[in-house]
This record gives sequence, C-alpha cells and structure tokens, in this order.
Amino acid sequence: MSVLRLLASRILFSVLTLLLVSVLIFLILEALPGDVATRILGRDATAKALELLRSQLDLDQPALVRYFQWLGDFLRGDLGVSIATGRPITDVLGPRIVNTLLLSLFAFAIYLVLALVPAIIQATNRGKAVDNIISVITLVLLSLPDFLLATILLFLFAVAVPILPALATISEASTWQETLRAMVLPAVTLAIMMAVYAIRVLRDSLIEVLRSDYVRLAELKGLRPTAVLFRHALPNAIVPALNVTALNFGFLIGGVVIVERVFSYPGFGTLLIDALQLRDIPLIKATVMISAVVYVAANLVADVLAVLLQPRLRTSR
Repeated sequence: MSVLRLLASRILFSVLTLLLVSVLIFLILEALPGDVATRILGRDATAKALELLRSQLDLDQPALVRYFQWLGDFLRGDLGVSIATGRPITDVLGPRIVNTLLLSLFAFAIYLVLALVPAIIQATNRGKAVDNIISVITLVLLSLPDFLLATILLFLFAVAVPILPALATISEASTWQETLRAMVLPAVTLAIMMAVYAIRVLRDSLIEVLRSDYVRLAELKGLRPTAVLFRHALPNAIVPALNVTALNFGFLIGGVVIVERVFSYPGFGTLLIDALQLRDIPLIKATVMISAVVYVAANLVADVLAVLLQPRLRTSR
C-alpha cells in the first residue's frame, strides 16, 4: 500500500509541475504586455494581416479563456495550426519527433554501454592505472562544450578520416542503412555527453556497494565474481545513476538542439529553433510543452524504478 501511495504522490507532483509549466509557457508567450500579433508579424505588418492573425490566435478573448482553451486542446491532442506553414502542428511535428526518437534510441543504446563498461572497469580496479586513465578521460570530455565535441568528432570521422557523412540529412526516401549511417556521429556525440556524467556517479556508487556486508557475504559463499557483481552489486549501485539517466533521457528529447544543428539533423530540437526564429507561437508552445512532458515523465519513471530496485525505499515511507 505504501508503494501505491508513493506512486500516487509522484504522479500528482508530476501533474502539478506540468500545470505550472503550462502556465509559465502561456504567460511568457501570450500574456505578456504588448500586442502578440505585432510581435509575430513585425511593425510593418498591415492592419488586415494583424486583424487576421489576432482572429486566428483568438486574441480577442481574455487571457484566462485562451489559456484553458489551449490547455484543453493540448490534452485532446489538438496542437493547433502553425503560423509559418499553415499546416496542422501535428503534421509538422510528426516526422521530426520520429527522427529525434530514432536518434535518441540509438544514442541511448550507445550511452548504456559507454556508461556501464568504464564504470565497472574503474570500480573493480579502484586506484589502479586504468581507473586513473578513465577518470582523466571523463574529466576532459566533461569540460568540452557540446558543440566543440560534435565539431571534433565531425572533423575526425568526416574530414580527416572520411568514413561517415558530415551532414546527417535523412528523408522518407532514405534507406535504413543510410539513416543509420547518418545518425552515427550525432548519436555518438549525444551518448558521450550523457555518459561522462553517469560514469562518475555509477563508479562511486559501485565502489561503495562492493564494500558492503552483503556483497562480502556473497563472496564468502563462493559465488563467482561476475555473479556477485551483476546479481548483487550492480542492481543496487545503479539506483543513484537512475536520476542522471532520467535527466539524460529528458535532455535527449529537448536538449539536442546544438547537436542537431551541427550535423544538420532534421529533428525536434531543430524544429524548435526554427519556430523561435519564425516567431511561430503555436508551434513554440507545442514543442516546449512536449519537451516538458517528456522530461517530467522521465523523472517519474526513474523514481518508480528506484523504489522497485531498492526495497528499503518502499519500507522507509
């Protein structure tokens, strides 16, 4: 029963967080002082164009009415119409979300390997040369800005040793081999950016767990080192890294703008930048709100997994 109460409280907190985010999005984009239509079309817009846009955005309605109308439409899946293209936002977002989802899944798979393998090597060789070398490498990568890491990989594997395409341009006509090849560089960039944070957290956590009494008891029982590591130590050590992983997953959906820009990848983050440049307010609201939903949902899943993986968290509440 305590697990259900904990889950209910987490869900309620997540819903309240998203409601607050929706209010902030609406206030920043529509309810601030000034004419929204003029901000979108510019001062040189004609009176007829301004009147048409105000009618399209329901700017003649009170702000509170417009907020609840927008929130209700969003919950029903009606994201409105893009001002820049005149197309339904769902049609505009659909292909971009699919592209970013494919890139995210590819990057996440690489991230799991890049985070787990070095952390396990470090924890099982604490204080040795390999531990120090990996620590130095992660610190160097941690200090690199996103765009610089992407540029270095681009130069190495698309210019110096041209084995991968410099531009990750894909379309509906691309084969799966072409799509996979185009995603390698941006996916590896994203995976490295995420893994350098998780490696340090997982290493420290794994070292602490390997010193615990129950792990030593398992060793005294004669279990193989690999069984002790993967069956007893790793499931408990991985819990602190779940929050980092949840943040990384949210980052994958909403924070890949720089990487997508460097590699010209037609994804969700690039669409958000285009919407900001074009002042397409309905599209901006939809993309930012979707990013918030994914980010909050990722943290909720991490909390639930932490409780399921560590029984003492269930009994301590």
